[in-house]
Amino acid sequence: MARAIVYTEIGTPDVLQLVEIPVPVPEPGQVVVRIEAAGVNPLDAKLRRGARPGPPITEPRRVGFDGAGVIESLGDGVTGLAVGDRVAIRDTVGTYATHLAVPVDHLSLLPDAVTADEGASLGIPIGTAYQCLRSLGVGPEDTLLVHAGSGAVGQAAIQFAVSWGARVIATASPARHAQLRELGAVPVAYGDGLADRVREAAPEGVTVALDCIGTDEAIDVSKQLVADHERIATIVRGPDAAELGIRAFSGGSPQPLTEQERAWRAEAVPLAIAKLAAGDFQIELGPELPLAEASRAHELIEQHAARGKIVLVP
Repeated sequence: MARAIVYTEIGTPDVLQLVEIPVPVPEPGQVVVRIEAAGVNPLDAKLRRGARPGPPITEPRRVGFDGAGVIESLGDGVTGLAVGDRVAIRDTVGTYATHLAVPVDHLSLLPDAVTADEGASLGIPIGTAYQCLRSLGVGPEDTLLVHAGSGAVGQAAIQFAVSWGARVIATASPARHAQLRELGAVPVAYGDGLADRVREAAPEGVTVALDCIGTDEAIDVSKQLVADHERIATIVRGPDAAELGIRAFSGGSPQPLTEQERAWRAEAVPLAIAKLAAGDFQIELGPELPLAEASRAHELIEQHAARGKIVLVP
């Protein structure tokens, strides 16, 4: 038997249960992956507590979208992959488990230089950052303001933008400033006077902004500093983005992803893997917890009590 985390009602982290399930059998175009690490994302907790709309729960609901592991079996028609290959999983429900059937187009091969924990940390935050920057058209002529630069999406956005030649200003608490400098950003502290501090850090002006925190301060300062409000985006304030006169992407958007946005997200993970393997990209890893402690992982992510990516290990 395999094991998986499920919930049967909306609620606190205590609703998460570890249960036994049949080992999955791959359908055509799928492989079964033995999960070695599952990435824990804020989206997982939002869905569990009902902060995102969804259909009624009529059967045990699986958890998690990102993971990494080893292929154990192949479905009909699968080519280019083999049993024993190490892979990263993106955009596939149910990664909080020991085994999962995954469509082959949701997999990226992992080289030995990239760990399972790193591979499991990529899908949602890397895809979100990359897609947002591509949608905003960030390039070498830009100065980008990233709010919450020390978070997983913020760190990825900094690294992609810097690699494309953009100048990046990123907000964070002073304790995280050294880390942001290492990633290539100019750090500024949030709080009263933020707009003035950003102006001092970027006297030539700010051309584009990405909000990863959702505070009124982040939105207001972005609107003060960026002349073209079509180049301000939030991944948090989707429901009121139109009223605010800015764009919303990712889980913050009331609109489904476009075909182009999905393509950018798919492109992001293998790109990040190649950069990780070459030593040109960083993933900040946080606590590694047993699969059975998924509820604790959700407590940590909801309390903002962990620094770095939380990973569950079956």
